[in-house]
Amino acid sequence: MAQAEQPERLRPERKVTVDDLRQLMGASTPHFALQLRNRIARLIAGLPDDDPVRLTGEREIARLDSLAFTGEVRGEGFQDGQRALPSVNDHERPRYVDGPTNG
Repeated sequence: MAQAEQPERLRPERKVTVDDLRQLMGASTPHFALQLRNRIARLIAGLPDDDPVRLTGEREIARLDSLAFTGEVRGEGFQDGQRALPSVNDHERPRYVDGPTNG
């Protein structure tokens, strides 16, 4: 899953719709949640604060943040002689590290 957006969605004269967001939201899994979050954030960036598309996007960004850090289940017990990895839990929060990309 790339963070690049479909070029036609980013045309300045095209209005972003809730359907655009739903197309992205349909593919949300823990593995791709952060890439999808970034794509949605880019789509809604120029919308007014009270725009329904922006509000839907902000709710989805919050859900994707949670999904990225709490939606993974790694299993329990031993499998094939290997110790199980700990599952991510509901208390894990996103971490941002200052660096070349500013977090």
